[in-house]
Amino acid sequence: MKGHWISYSAAEMAWLEANRLLPIGDYHRAFCEAFGRDVSAPNLHAPRKRRGWKTGRTGCFEKGSAPANKGKACAPGTGGSHPNARKTQFKKGGLPHNTKWAGHERVTVDGYIEISVKETNPYTGYERRYVLKHVWLWEAARGAVPDGYCLKALDSDRTNTDPANWELVPRALLPALNGGPHKRRPAYDGAALEMKPALLTLAKVEHRARQLRKRP
Repeated sequence: MKGHWISYSAAEMAWLEANRLLPIGDYHRAFCEAFGRDVSAPNLHAPRKRRGWKTGRTGCFEKGSAPANKGKACAPGTGGSHPNARKTQFKKGGLPHNTKWAGHERVTVDGYIEISVKETNPYTGYERRYVLKHVWLWEAARGAVPDGYCLKALDSDRTNTDPANWELVPRALLPALNGGPHKRRPAYDGAALEMKPALLTLAKVEHRARQLRKRP
């Protein structure tokens, strides 16, 4: 009965301790034969656990040991060959369902669109990599962006990747477009659309003036 305490005589406890190294099946069978009692295997195992008797087994494969079924193939239609098992097995050449092919787009935390292109990733060696779409389209039409330069969205919409919406500007010019409370003009990206050409022209003039002042 579940929860019923099972008592053992001194002779039985001595036997249980002396034979504690037996596997539970042999332990149970030998005890029942020796004492003529019908005690379940789990109940016989309980005293071993309560008293901390070591059985010499951890339940783990020892280092260097081989599984009992090593080198044995499953019967047809069983194990890994079972139709239900094969449904979830990886197939040679298969790709995950969420594989992003060339042309897949995503938006960065800064609001720019990235596109997956068939170019080797220099960091991972993978056959595709993500690049900024507006830069990729602009360079395809007009050539590489020189060092020290970047592209500025003329309408301030970073998701508008049309090359006509982007202008090549020196990176050193960007601070002049930021505006701020200490400046007399608004930031370029926050200004009205009709003001943007004038703000960009003014920033270019100031940048050029700084370059001329630095000349020896």
